[in-house]
Amino acid sequence: METSETFESLVRAEFAPRSTYLNTASNSLLPARTVAALHEAAMMRAEGRPLGPLHEDVEACRAGYARLAGVPADRVAVGASVAAHTGVIAASLPAGAEVLTAEDDFTSVLNPFHVRGDLKVRTVPLERIAESVRPDTALVAVSAAQSADGRIADLAALREAARAHGARTYVDFSQAAGWLPMDADAHDFSASVSFKWLLGPHGAAFLVVPEDFGGLTPVLAGWVAGERPWDSCYGPVSELAHSARRFDLTHALFTCAGLRRSLDLIEELGVAAVHRHDLALADRFRAGLASLGHEPVSAPGSAIVSVPGLGGRQPELSRAGIEVSDRAGNLRASFHLFNTPADVDRLLDALSG
Repeated sequence: METSETFESLVRAEFAPRSTYLNTASNSLLPARTVAALHEAAMMRAEGRPLGPLHEDVEACRAGYARLAGVPADRVAVGASVAAHTGVIAASLPAGAEVLTAEDDFTSVLNPFHVRGDLKVRTVPLERIAESVRPDTALVAVSAAQSADGRIADLAALREAARAHGARTYVDFSQAAGWLPMDADAHDFSASVSFKWLLGPHGAAFLVVPEDFGGLTPVLAGWVAGERPWDSCYGPVSELAHSARRFDLTHALFTCAGLRRSLDLIEELGVAAVHRHDLALADRFRAGLASLGHEPVSAPGSAIVSVPGLGGRQPELSRAGIEVSDRAGNLRASFHLFNTPADVDRLLDALSG
């Protein structure tokens, strides 16, 4: 585990923001090591060098995410988006199956179930999702932390309710992986993008499946999904990978070259240390808001803070060098390892004016 001094020195060495950046829930800043790796990958292409090291980066990313998620690497698929992973899960369900979802959850977690047209998609408030599982529920799909306001799902209660009724669970960790400890093994399926709290570039997303693949069919499989990819370039894939790699999509090599280094950094810092750091800043912001007479959406224990009625101030804050988001009229600030108490205080000062 990193000491506070080591944590701070590592962060200072990797980040040099030119603004007060409080918008990781949209996309994170890139560490210096990640930027250097992206540049090197681009030069490999520009100079015509062999790309073998970039394929090695893909496998390193798979292994690194597996360690964060708490599962073996052979249960992790590397794809391009959560929506694509959700689509594979949606395609596996029989017609008429019930999918339980949370109100206003992120579209990528929901839409593939809706476009099927022959599934029963039921929506309830996030706080009621565990109690709303019933015997005919086939799957519960929910984000671990809500994108719009940071509310955290009670995953333990959801898991128990799903087991009691024979339902499966699908959790999107996109707004949690990297700052909130994960236990992907507790769920049937889970996914996450790379470009938010995992500090990576856009273009990669992970899917965790059970050892027996949970009845999923690799409907998006291409050559990289073969047990021997380089022998699977022409004609149908004769032998799918024996691991979750059968659900891989064509790899974004540049993305993985950078993401490998980002995942290394999170592992060096430790998710527990990042969690403490991020929550301390979020709680500092919540306390400051109270002193200003503002009440954020209740999301205890979250690194995302959403303030009703203040979203319209986002443009002026951006002009002042403070980056936050406007989500449905709410001002959303999100705090990650490269932020400091001074960042929080600068936002509070701006809001007091």
